[in-house]
Amino acid sequence: MLASLIITFRETLEAALIVGIILSYLTRTKQTRYSSTVYMGVGAGIAASVLGAVLFIMVAGGFTGKAEKIFEGITTLIGAILLTTMILWMLKQKHIARELEQKVAVELTEAHKFGLFALVFVSVLREGIETVIFLGASNLVTKGGSMIGALSGVVGAVLLSYAIFVGSLRINIKKFFNITSVVLILFAAGLVAYGVHELQEAALIPTAIEQLWNINPPVNPDHSYPAFHDKGSIGSILKGLFGYNGNPSLIEVLSYVLYLGMVLTIWKRMERASPSAKFAR
Repeated sequence: MLASLIITFRETLEAALIVGIILSYLTRTKQTRYSSTVYMGVGAGIAASVLGAVLFIMVAGGFTGKAEKIFEGITTLIGAILLTTMILWMLKQKHIARELEQKVAVELTEAHKFGLFALVFVSVLREGIETVIFLGASNLVTKGGSMIGALSGVVGAVLLSYAIFVGSLRINIKKFFNITSVVLILFAAGLVAYGVHELQEAALIPTAIEQLWNINPPVNPDHSYPAFHDKGSIGSILKGLFGYNGNPSLIEVLSYVLYLGMVLTIWKRMERASPSAKFAR
């Protein structure tokens, strides 16, 4: 539930902030007559995202056996790649509001209502498709997602973005995205490890050492799981969030560690290269 909530909250907040920036610009420039175009773009983007979710479910449910393992492995790896690129892209967006306003200004100057519609539609659809893939990958890892968590994330993000734009709440968006980025990087690392695990099950990747360690104790006679078993009360939460596995293979552990090292190194270099970091020194 928590993993689904974080994913939908983050993705919905990004889309809501983009839409909020555009609507705020239209209000400041006294061009609210174009607001209906923005709302139509939002509606069309949501509808297309729902269609994408339905298609994903139809495709995901059509595999069995080895093909299912391959599909799950590839899907989670694609989810990890998209999640990583999204995180790194957001970390570089220092002037997203100004750039969005410039794009809107161009479309309005040229009287391209379709251009404004397309800008909003693509922005919402991008976040929607990413949400579908991330939730799908998360559900593959946990073997069952939480609709309540996903919907809670959407509602929470909409309420937060509304509070921000009506001026009743002031938060440091950059700090917020930095914190959630750390959580999502750990989540993506878990997707990488799980994708490798599934491809090993399909015999497409060598196992090397099948169990580098095993802290999954035998199941109790009453079929209950100890807390830190990866199906237990604590272990299942860690598995859903960070790809926790009580008996990973050597390749799984290496993929997890290498992914974290690579992404954190890129992030550190981006921070060093940013103008604000140079000024601080």
